[in-house]
This record gives sequence, C-alpha cells and structure tokens, in this order.
Amino acid sequence: MKRKIYISILMLLLLSACNINHHNNDVTEKDLSHLLQNIEEKHNAKGKIPFHGVKDTKGKVNILIVGVDSRDNERARSDAIMIAQYNPKNKHAKLVSIMRDSYVEIPNYKKQFHKINTAYYLGGPELLRKTIKKNFSIDVEHFVAIDFKGFIKIVDLVAPDGIEVNVKEAIIKDMALNLQPGLQRLHGKELLSYARFRHDGESDFGRVKRQQEVLTSLKEEFVNRLGTVDGVFKLPTVGEEVLNYIDTDMSMKSLLSLGGSVLLNKVEHIETMRIPLNSAYRNSKSSHAGSILELDFLKNKEALKEFLVDEPAPVIRDKGK
Repeated sequence: MKRKIYISILMLLLLSACNINHHNNDVTEKDLSHLLQNIEEKHNAKGKIPFHGVKDTKGKVNILIVGVDSRDNERARSDAIMIAQYNPKNKHAKLVSIMRDSYVEIPNYKKQFHKINTAYYLGGPELLRKTIKKNFSIDVEHFVAIDFKGFIKIVDLVAPDGIEVNVKEAIIKDMALNLQPGLQRLHGKELLSYARFRHDGESDFGRVKRQQEVLTSLKEEFVNRLGTVDGVFKLPTVGEEVLNYIDTDMSMKSLLSLGGSVLLNKVEHIETMRIPLNSAYRNSKSSHAGSILELDFLKNKEALKEFLVDEPAPVIRDKGK
C-alpha cells in the first residue's frame, strides 16, 4: 500500500507539473516503480545520521540546510547555515541565514561559547540543531547537508544553462574568473565561487546575501524546468542524481511529499532574513575563536521568532530610556 502511495505522488508530480495526459506519454507505473525502488535502495544504503528534529506545532516544515566545506578524511565545517521554512497552508516560503561567525553557546562544549559553525564540526547536524535551539529557541524538523562538490554537480544538473547573476569586477579578480562584469550566466563551479566570495567591504555579510540569492534562483530554475515536457521526463534522473550528493534524515516518503507540495503549489516569493540583524551585533575577538560576531541575543531571538513563528516581537527599549 505504501509503495502505491509513493508511486502516486511521484506520478502526480511528474504529470501535473506540466499538465500532460499520462495516456499520451511513455512513462508507466512500472517505470516509476522501478525508479522509486532504485532511489529508495540508494537512500537507505547511506545509513541514517542521528538527528532528532521536532515537528512544528502549526504544521510548518522547518529544514536546516548546511553547506559543508568538507575535505577527504577530515571532519566538515559548515560554510553556510540556513533554516528553510515552507508553510503548506498558505504556500509561503522563508529562508533564514545564520552567519557562521556568530558567537553562541554550544551545548556540552568545554569552553561553552564558540562560532556557530564549530557546532557542526564537533557534532554534525544534531549538535547544530541543539545549538540553534539553545540560543534562538527555534527548532527544526529535518536537515539537508551538501558539500561543495555536490553543489557544483546539482547546479549543473538542475540548471544546465547556468544561473544568471550580477558579477562585480572584485569577484572576477579575486576568484580569477574568465568573465566580464555585469549580468552573466554562471555554471556550477563559477557559481560556487560567486556565492563564497567575501573579500570586499561586505565580507561575510555579502556572502550570505549571495548564498540566499543563489538558492532562491536555483529553486526558480528547477520549477521553470518543470514547465517543459523535456524537463518533466528528465526529472527522475535529476532527482536520483541529486540524492547522491546530499545527506539528510528525511525518508523517501517525506522527500516526495514535501517535493510534491512545493513543486505543484508554486512558491512565487521567498522571504529572507539574516541573523544577526544589522543593529544587533558587534565585531569582537575571542582568545580561542578568533574574530567573532557578538550577538544581542534578545533582539535577534525575538526577530527570528517573529519571522518564523509569526508572533509579534515585543518592543525592546534601551536601558536608561
């Protein structure tokens, strides 16, 4: 019975996305069944990474997205930390970036405080989840982690013609890109360089903005491809390849259900936010962590709560006023 449900979801995703009649194409239930079996086997063969996410009480889906700077035989550091939220009731999506140099309390860490990306290095996605919950009172249900090699491959699979971005001269020189300034369509390797650049006046703040821009554009490109017959028939292959380059705690049922919801109910706009807020941090240094962002936790915590939980933040008055 479960297999039939999975097949129905995938069939619906494939056919409804393009409004084509399944009687007039070559995709059969047998083909989809075979495809699904292969994907499930590969997904299960990876093994489960310990993760104890918590469902949102209002039915929203919160997913921790981690961009990983992994190297062979080394523990990975998280270069990008985001919380993606999808609300199936109103079809709204939100994306929060938490800057990696944010100085936070890491549960059970001997020095207590360190940069938030250290949490992933020490304990993977589960410790990062606990760290976000402890410092910002926000929990997530699932996680998705992707390393840089995987990002390059996914971009080239989903957007073979590249993603259009506005490339500045400083980025071209720093990354030694063979490009001209202005609007350019970048492919996987170049787009990764664009998203990781931080050697200008905006530093990591500019990098976070570009990371959000790239992720949003990638989503739009993927949805647009579903508007063509060619895109629909290539979707199973793309989906199977993408799974090879990510780690996640999500089951096949969850992946298909969420993917079907997002793709069949097109999200027109993604609201974005960055932590820390402009007025809620200061640059500082730590003897064991180096350069850090020292957060005003009250302001950032309340703003994040208002953004993701939709509860108005209380007025915060400066002391002495």
